[in-house]
Amino acid sequence: METKYTNKRFIISLILSIILTFVIDLFMVDDAFERATIAKRYKTSLVGTSESTISPVKKVSLVMVGDGLIHSALYADAQENGGYNFYKKLELIKPIVKSYDLAYYNQESILGGTSLGLSTYPRFNSPQEFGDAMLDAGFNIVSLANNHTLDRGAQAITNSRAYWNSKKGIMVNGSATSEEERNNIQIMEKNGIKYAMLSYTTTTNGIRSPNGYFVNTYNKDKVHEEISKVRDKVDLLMVAMHWGTEYKVGITGQQKEIATDLANEGVDIVIGAHPHVIEPAEYIGNTLVIYSLGNFISAQRTDEQLSGLMMTCEVEKTFNKETNKYETRVINPVARFTYTYRKNLKGYKVYPYEQLNTSIMPNYESMYNTLSNRLKSMDNRIGVLPLK
Repeated sequence: METKYTNKRFIISLILSIILTFVIDLFMVDDAFERATIAKRYKTSLVGTSESTISPVKKVSLVMVGDGLIHSALYADAQENGGYNFYKKLELIKPIVKSYDLAYYNQESILGGTSLGLSTYPRFNSPQEFGDAMLDAGFNIVSLANNHTLDRGAQAITNSRAYWNSKKGIMVNGSATSEEERNNIQIMEKNGIKYAMLSYTTTTNGIRSPNGYFVNTYNKDKVHEEISKVRDKVDLLMVAMHWGTEYKVGITGQQKEIATDLANEGVDIVIGAHPHVIEPAEYIGNTLVIYSLGNFISAQRTDEQLSGLMMTCEVEKTFNKETNKYETRVINPVARFTYTYRKNLKGYKVYPYEQLNTSIMPNYESMYNTLSNRLKSMDNRIGVLPLK
């Protein structure tokens, strides 16, 4: 009788010890991001593969944000000493972005520069100083294909590409000044992982391109062709898709169809934009799909439009001993949210949600809950950074 009691007590003690170890690991870490990551690691594993058969080789961290949409209120607010200063607007975001190896954003309004004459909705042209501030903040992957790429014609595209081509170590795709430039798909390497990004848009606001390279419009056959050019040359392949319905949070049939096709073609991450609001994320097979990152910075009006998704993940290259091949996995997807603050169309600044309070955004807690639930609604493997 005593032996049975002792065994039962031992089993109970063992279970309590395991639970206690998990709780300590999860909650005794100082940084909230690390807590979210640890929780994610407890919950996920490498599907279909025994961890004893793989060995980690290389790893990069990635952060992705949405639209840089520079309305006149924003560039008017940035005017300083005869130029434009956007640095202060990004100063709270910069330390976060700088902590990642790779950092992506969508340049929604074309950087045609002041020589062309700045303009706002519906035909945008933005100061190149905004690009300077984004690069200073740590962004190094830029999507150029969207419904506003053709807004100001050939000269804006020429100015834009001249600007981006002058920046070393920056990956851009989606708009070019020649067929040769379009076909020259950049491949870069970080921490031993080779990567590429392709960018396409499903809409140009009814403006017809005079050629096939000013903006990369979505064509399934062309996309497959360009994927095939780089898929076997890189470990990580990202595709930026400008798609969906503006200001609608629901996923369209077209989005789902394209995302599934890209996953079948072996794309690792699909990065969505255009709706100007945050939409869900999910895995399709091993492909991480973010349907809409929303706006990163803009002068739009509602809390939905002023909130943006900052999606982070890790990309791990491993060697599978069973297949004798290298494999790439996108793991630990964790989201945080941002908010563009302004008062009377002045003082624009991007805040991480965890730095908000009710004087900056009165309903930030309820909005956080709304966005978190929406983001995870299609896949509970997507993590969200908690508010402190």
